[in-house]
Amino acid sequence: MTRFDFTPYRRTMVGFDRLFDALENANARSGSDNYPPFNIEKVDDDRFRITLAVAGFKRDEIDITAQQNLLLVEGKKAESGNDNANYIHLGIATRSFERRFELADFVRVESADLADGMLVVELVREIPEAMKPRSIEIGAKSDGVIENKSTQDKAA
Repeated sequence: MTRFDFTPYRRTMVGFDRLFDALENANARSGSDNYPPFNIEKVDDDRFRITLAVAGFKRDEIDITAQQNLLLVEGKKAESGNDNANYIHLGIATRSFERRFELADFVRVESADLADGMLVVELVREIPEAMKPRSIEIGAKSDGVIENKSTQDKAA
């Protein structure tokens, strides 16, 4: 696959270094192991769901770690006592795994649940009040914030 050059964008977009680095490194990671399979679903504007197929893993064999901008899901299969079993075909994956998901700013893990071999991780984006858009009154001596512009428009 062709490598995309982000240099023109890096010159004019300040503070996006982490995003550009993640996009450039995505190709290197995409060829890696594809186990376990997973889905990423957008539930609504600020809610997401990651579902991983982890059949054969128990709750105590899965570790979920949420760090700033990173979700790490690890599965460490406990050693089974069936090493002497005489399998004709061994098709059920029992290997350990590690899945990393880069999270956007202000996205946090809300919950995780394991049922029927499916690990479901619920994510929510919570933008702090200070980061939400606000109207600024021109020429205001105070903080200049107009709390609800639509209420003022109706009163006029």
